[in-house]
Amino acid sequence: MSPPLAALDVLPPWAWIGFFAFIAAMLAIDLGVFRRDSHEVKMKEALIWCGVWFTLAMGFNAIVWHWRGPELGQQFLASYLIELCLSVDNVFVFILVFAYFRVPAIWQHRVLFWGIIGAVVMRTVFILVGVSVVQRFHWVLYLFGAFLVYTGIKMALPGKAEEVHPDQNPVVRLFRRFYPVAPHNDQGRFFTRHEGRRMATPLFIVLIVIETTDVIFALDSIPAVLAITSDGFVALTSNIFAILGLRSLYFALNGIMQLFRFLKVGLAFILVFIGVKMLVVEWVKVDTTTSLAVIASVLTVSVLMSILIRMPESRK
Repeated sequence: MSPPLAALDVLPPWAWIGFFAFIAAMLAIDLGVFRRDSHEVKMKEALIWCGVWFTLAMGFNAIVWHWRGPELGQQFLASYLIELCLSVDNVFVFILVFAYFRVPAIWQHRVLFWGIIGAVVMRTVFILVGVSVVQRFHWVLYLFGAFLVYTGIKMALPGKAEEVHPDQNPVVRLFRRFYPVAPHNDQGRFFTRHEGRRMATPLFIVLIVIETTDVIFALDSIPAVLAITSDGFVALTSNIFAILGLRSLYFALNGIMQLFRFLKVGLAFILVFIGVKMLVVEWVKVDTTTSLAVIASVLTVSVLMSILIRMPESRK
């Protein structure tokens, strides 16, 4: 099997260095300038940052389109849209986790910031390995396709509301076994001193839960992206741009998640569509333009239905 870093050979080193340098600069500006003081992020601020990250993603999409051609430009856009919409499930879990641990609003941005840094690192490794595996073993695409069809059908079927049980998280339980955890938080810090010992705060446990949750969600999103593009640069950059806008999306959607109740059905249809596309690729070739049109249309209809069709009032 070709090594994971083989996917880096598609483009010269300066392209990768320039991309990650730009991302690092934006994150430094985000945390060091605009978020120097911990505060509760209001919807207006969150929407502005959603606009900033979306504009940056579309600007980068234009660069890819002009630099590497319309086909890869469309693949970037399709991958970005899918990953962004799949992130809505992440947002729902974030809401449950923060509520479970009673994390004050002023500290939530700090947890999400470092959580997303970890997610960027993990997604980079996962995607580069995934691209290398697909390039070496083409039949893996059929496994991804079957998995996406299964995931889409499961997502569309009615079921119980998702529950989060952080204390049952195996990584959290392992961490507690080897490292002491303080009984209280300390002004948003991840580590503190309690009774003369250095301990992790409950806020660090929240960070562990956020990180391990992202690994689980990557099992859905990464196969979906690799079904659209086999280009390592496009797959990775589109995924990272979507992740970077995730915490702003959380603060923008927190409290109004019920407005997007049909989005999950739309995402289920898209996952099944992409899965079937992968399974029949040897006989039926669905081009990127068609895929992008299907994705955009389904997402638009899902959002419009969520807004226009009111949720039935519960009877007393």
